[in-house]
Amino acid sequence: MGYPPAVLAAALTTVFLPDARTFQTFQASDYVRTEHRIKARDGVELFTVTFAPRNANGPLPVLMTRTPYNAGSEGIGSPYLSEFVRDGYVFCFQDVRGHYGSGGTFVMQRPMRDPRVKGAVDEATDAYDTVDWLVKKLPGTNGKVGMLGISYDGWTALVAGLDPHPALKAVSPQAAPVDMWENDDFHRNGAFRLSYGFEYAFSMESQRGFTPFDFKAADMYDWYLRLGPLSNVDGRYFKGQIPTWTDFVEHPDHDRYWLDRSAVSWMKKPKIPFLFVGGWWDQEDPIGPYTAYHTLSKNDPDGLVRLALGPWNHGGWAGKGDVLGPFSFGSDTGATFRADVQKPFFDHYLKEQVTKLDRCTVFRTGANAWQKYDQWPPKKKDRNATLYLQSGGLALFDPPKTGGYDEFVSDPAKPVPYRTRPIEPHYANGSRWWSWMVEDQRFVDGRPDVLTWLTEPLKDPVTLTGDAFARLFASTSGTDSDWIVKLIDVYPDTVKGQPKLGGYQLMVRSEVVRARYRNGGAKAVPVPAGKPLKYDVDLHWIDHTFARGHRIMVQVQSTWFPLIDRNPQTFVPNIFKAKPTDFHKATQRVFQSKAMPSRIEVASG
Repeated sequence: MGYPPAVLAAALTTVFLPDARTFQTFQASDYVRTEHRIKARDGVELFTVTFAPRNANGPLPVLMTRTPYNAGSEGIGSPYLSEFVRDGYVFCFQDVRGHYGSGGTFVMQRPMRDPRVKGAVDEATDAYDTVDWLVKKLPGTNGKVGMLGISYDGWTALVAGLDPHPALKAVSPQAAPVDMWENDDFHRNGAFRLSYGFEYAFSMESQRGFTPFDFKAADMYDWYLRLGPLSNVDGRYFKGQIPTWTDFVEHPDHDRYWLDRSAVSWMKKPKIPFLFVGGWWDQEDPIGPYTAYHTLSKNDPDGLVRLALGPWNHGGWAGKGDVLGPFSFGSDTGATFRADVQKPFFDHYLKEQVTKLDRCTVFRTGANAWQKYDQWPPKKKDRNATLYLQSGGLALFDPPKTGGYDEFVSDPAKPVPYRTRPIEPHYANGSRWWSWMVEDQRFVDGRPDVLTWLTEPLKDPVTLTGDAFARLFASTSGTDSDWIVKLIDVYPDTVKGQPKLGGYQLMVRSEVVRARYRNGGAKAVPVPAGKPLKYDVDLHWIDHTFARGHRIMVQVQSTWFPLIDRNPQTFVPNIFKAKPTDFHKATQRVFQSKAMPSRIEVASG
């Protein structure tokens, strides 16, 4: 849930674009900044900053962001807000309780309250009380409020929209996590996101403001390997003073602790309009928008739920969005999203400007083209695409006719790095954390502990659109295991005009499952050693064109370090309390046969 650098570092640049409508234009210098302390229902004061135009032609709506990243430092000069600034909005930024200027105690992803408990508070009640104050006490508003934000700020917008004040008319949760055990920042299907969980928890809870951990090391791969089992974290560094880490240790399963923090339990019929936003290569929160859209759209007869997906990393739509790593997307996709999707959405509901709003706006990677869909996954007439893993490292769109398996030895003492080394701390200057998901995967291709399957060069383009899954038949000689599946676009050896992309292996989709939770997250159970089992690995959404001459690759491995903590590969009740002697090598087998056809499936609506 780290804050996107595009928002933090953007310089003030106001550009007036031609527009058929007539409206008064502003720039950031035309706004007056005012500080307030708004009392929540339990008396806690919430530090709030507002920006209002000096000379508005009439009452204006309010756009609000609630953040743990210092509302006092927020401004309205970034590209992220430029369209709203020039059109005339009132802006509100507020510190969540317990961080920076707000009173009270900070709680990471404060649990959703029980509405039956009188006086109970959560982020939704704090947002409710703030909206109530804004429409009653702040001069110059039209009585309508919208919320938006990226990452943690997106999560506060999400929970506010699920239990909204009557004046809260529209929200856009962007890169917002939903259930932090099942997805996004802290876990993936129960597999712990070690480096991020460690660094983010310390940064948020060691002091009242955001304070990164000082590793005094150049390569996090070595640092976390020297750390040893997770049980060493408190003994050596945190000393029981980081509440979220303590909760990680005490709640390894998907228990009540995580369910109380999951917004899913509040996702019934949407009460107000939502615009969910996500990035294909969001290195922190790629799955929350997917989960929230799917869950709310199941009971959305009024068409209130919308989705936008683009070729972005975490918060990449706040900037130009024209490139990521070595890849160019042919246009400023962030600017297009903000002007054509985000701004019209809020204008429609907060300024009553009648505008046709598309249900799903999705950027098709590989083809570099925006698509409009009536739903996600979109309805398609053609059959669902299925790519089968075959003997000899081949991948074909036809089922296997013979039996067999490929195997490798997974050694937790020599885990596969998740990106090229040295691996910098996430928040270090020059860190490649923001673009690691588009790194060339050749750095692991050929390792003896990474299996690879590959198609022949494609004679025609192949576009995969819909919800993607890996159906993996696999066994381990141990009694626990992780399975990581990566779907990769392999470029030809020669790419005209782009020599650096020759042979490039671009990871399009990837995910991990922890075998102990194959029957559900409520209880961890051992894996029967040597027995083939089916693992359904949800690779989530995809809309990607594999161009003619490219090849499609599938990789499977069992370590992804230190992005994911090391599985001992011997079952222990709680991996956070594992001992050094619990970690063992294991022989991993992936089956590809008529009876056990490991494959990638892409399902349309």
